[in-house]
Amino acid sequence: MNEYTINLHMHTPYSDGTGTHKEIAQAAMEAGIDAVIVTDHNVWVSGLEGYYQDQGKRVLVLIGEEVHDQARDPQKNHLLVFNTNRELAPFAKDPQRLINAVKESGGLSFLAHPVDPAAPAVGEGDLSWVSWGVHGYTGIELWNAFSEFKVHIKTKLHAIYYAYNFKRIAHGPLPEALKLWDHLLKKGERVVAVAGSDAHALHASLGPLHRVLFPYEDHFKAVNTHIFTPTPLTGNLDDDKSLIYDALRNGHVFIGYDLPFSTKGFRFTGQGKNTKALMGDEISGENGVTLQIHLPLATECQLLKDGEVIEKWSHHENHTHIATEKGVYRVEAFINYLGKRRGWIFSNPIYIR
Repeated sequence: MNEYTINLHMHTPYSDGTGTHKEIAQAAMEAGIDAVIVTDHNVWVSGLEGYYQDQGKRVLVLIGEEVHDQARDPQKNHLLVFNTNRELAPFAKDPQRLINAVKESGGLSFLAHPVDPAAPAVGEGDLSWVSWGVHGYTGIELWNAFSEFKVHIKTKLHAIYYAYNFKRIAHGPLPEALKLWDHLLKKGERVVAVAGSDAHALHASLGPLHRVLFPYEDHFKAVNTHIFTPTPLTGNLDDDKSLIYDALRNGHVFIGYDLPFSTKGFRFTGQGKNTKALMGDEISGENGVTLQIHLPLATECQLLKDGEVIEKWSHHENHTHIATEKGVYRVEAFINYLGKRRGWIFSNPIYIR
């Protein structure tokens, strides 16, 4: 399998971001990202997909959309839409109709920042997902980097502090989002988890202070989604686009916080009687399944079954667990960074049936 690092969920001046697609591509190349998916609010921007190159580096820029009902008060139910190749904002009023339209178009849909509390100190409202009767979506944005920034802002002083200390923001997916995901998985639903930067590069001011919240390159070096493809990316737009979206659709991905230490090289696989499973795969539990974990760095790691921790390890890179019961198995790893324990890796599940 071939591993690539992508960053998804970001905005340009076509909605409420400040950087052009070319500037985003440049920032991604500087950060070493393989692909980005730009998702402006309620506008599908055509004609800008493709590979961008500079001084021997290249990055694939893909175009999606973040769709929500702008007439709704308060604002809720933001949906990340990928690979539809058409405008779907007219379906925004009805989340289920929107999800159906995405599916009919051959696309993917992820519930954006499903848990997104308000930050009244800076006038930001609660943007959480609320229409939980929907079905047929691909997954959820488990870790949204900008939503996490909002969580830390209790006062304007907090806003100033974190505006100048981007490296201290990330701690992991919000606990409520993890609990929600585990609840959906335990119900038997296949829900792919991804991370989104929700990057805007906003120009913010408070009195005499002026700051960009936060440069695209900062986001691209931090919370990312890593994907696995059966064949390498070749530089052909259509082929590579299909490989990336197939990986996302199948859950052959994990979430990595790459700022403290690169998560590239993480593996979580299952070996059954006659078959092998990647993250996102189902595998028969007959005669047991050997779950294998490889970490790029020896650090704290835990294995969860149906949302409950069943085994913990420390100070080793490789771990093995023999699973004899059906269930949904996933991995979390943590790293100490700037004096705090922080989420580092969150795998998608292996489903033992």
